[in-house]
Amino acid sequence: MTNRRKRRNRLPSEAVNLTISGLSHEGRGIAHIEGKVAFVDGALEGEEVTANYLRSRSQFAELKINEILSASAERVSPPCEYTGICGGCSLQHWAADKQLDFKQSVLCEYLQHAANLQPGKYTLLPQIKAQTTHYRRKARLAVRKVVKKGGVLVGFREKYSSFITDMHDCQVLVKEVAALILPLREFLTNLNASSEIPQIEVAAGEVDCENNSGLKVALVIRHLVPLSAADLTALREFANAHEIDIYLQAGGLDSVCKLDQSAGPERLHYFLPGFDLQLAFHPTDFTQVNGEINRLIVSRAVAMLELEQTDTVLDLFCGLGNFTLPIARHCGRVVGIEGSDAMVARGNENAKLNNIVNAEFYAADLSAAIDSKCWYQQAYSKVLLDPPRSGAIEIIPQIAKLGARKIIYISCNPATLARDAAELIRQGYKLNSAGVMDMFPHTTHVESMAEFVLPSN
Repeated sequence: MTNRRKRRNRLPSEAVNLTISGLSHEGRGIAHIEGKVAFVDGALEGEEVTANYLRSRSQFAELKINEILSASAERVSPPCEYTGICGGCSLQHWAADKQLDFKQSVLCEYLQHAANLQPGKYTLLPQIKAQTTHYRRKARLAVRKVVKKGGVLVGFREKYSSFITDMHDCQVLVKEVAALILPLREFLTNLNASSEIPQIEVAAGEVDCENNSGLKVALVIRHLVPLSAADLTALREFANAHEIDIYLQAGGLDSVCKLDQSAGPERLHYFLPGFDLQLAFHPTDFTQVNGEINRLIVSRAVAMLELEQTDTVLDLFCGLGNFTLPIARHCGRVVGIEGSDAMVARGNENAKLNNIVNAEFYAADLSAAIDSKCWYQQAYSKVLLDPPRSGAIEIIPQIAKLGARKIIYISCNPATLARDAAELIRQGYKLNSAGVMDMFPHTTHVESMAEFVLPSN
């Protein structure tokens, strides 16, 4: 074992010259070295580069770009100074519109491979896009005290490393959060527990229904030891100085609590002004990281459902009601299903907050059979699906048995969307349209939407 490990780690130290012939689904350049596939981080199709080895396996090698000898016309100057080091995003060297075209091609390739859906058999939806910097409202930032760096580091981990990027700013996080990185580093360095804080979860909510009116920031600080009275006082002073909410997490999610219990409920908010909705969420709740794109996605999904007051809609994987409540504004009745009891409670809370009486929420394990559930026994004319990355293959046949005229599928993984699309087609549905949304600019994450219809007999 020791000899094999030594052989595996013995990588060539010299940079190699490569011609990039294509791109992988992860956005890495593809080249060939003596018949072996080489994936080159930071390279674009058509480029001539030199690159250094990161890893070498029997069937492929991984390399990092060293020098660009001939650049692609699609290459741009990255907006972030840490792009070559930080692992938070990997495509800043590529023009944003070209990134989205690439993601669309990835979606189409998966649909063709898994469901034999050739381009032209369905309509490509217009791409949904918005600003490509300072868009991210939620993130988990790593924290570590590094004496030789002068104190505490706060940020995303480096590429191919467990080290934390030595960063003072971030072009992906919303400005209100990015502006806190340097103050947080300086502040945490002086805490007694500075070596016992491994993570800070950040969340930002809107203060009113105008998108550009500023955001309210909450920090959830994970600590491995009880905090001293002096540290708690310092945290309160930091929160007041920067007008943020601070939450403490001593263990699992059930241990999260607001530092200042008298400063109002443990909620942030975001708005869907096109539906006259305000949605409340806890900083640790799942919400979409890109508020502007989320608004556009919700509007398109509701429009594509073509809702009428006679419709009863089933919203599966509904979360806190992000689609359920906008749907409720345009149909007779909507039923939202979510695996988390806490999210079901939040859905009901948001329905009450917005005076919505035609929305119901139920908890159910959507990775298991649902045909015995009371809500499944009802008739639904339309269905919306927004599953996790694993998709919804376990219940696709049961969804198809409902006989809904239309299904809108929101996906964060084109591979599982394509797999589930193939099953829906086997069950009698037709893929009518599909397209991508730029939820995570500068990353290889592909967010997409697909519309399935039940052909008339």
